[in-house]
Amino acid sequence: MNDCTIPECGKLPDLRQYNVVVGVKQLRKALLNGRARYVYLAKNADPAITLPIGQLCEEHGVNVCWCASMTELGKACGIDVGASAAAVLEEIRF
Repeated sequence: MNDCTIPECGKLPDLRQYNVVVGVKQLRKALLNGRARYVYLAKNADPAITLPIGQLCEEHGVNVCWCASMTELGKACGIDVGASAAAVLEEIRF
């Protein structure tokens, strides 16, 4: 896991324009189903939450971006509260 942003994205983007899940339970499901494209974790979140998600990302080959704070990640996701974890989902094509 890197302590930097994802090269394709640069700085933390406005995630509201993407299909995003917020929260550990939904994120874990997305990872296990192979739908998570990028995962964002907050540096100031509880490591008991973020470290297992980070390890799961490594196991599934998903890039992780560490954000400065839960507040910053929540704002990027368009929610009024902080978020410890979020994922951009792959587009489903029919």
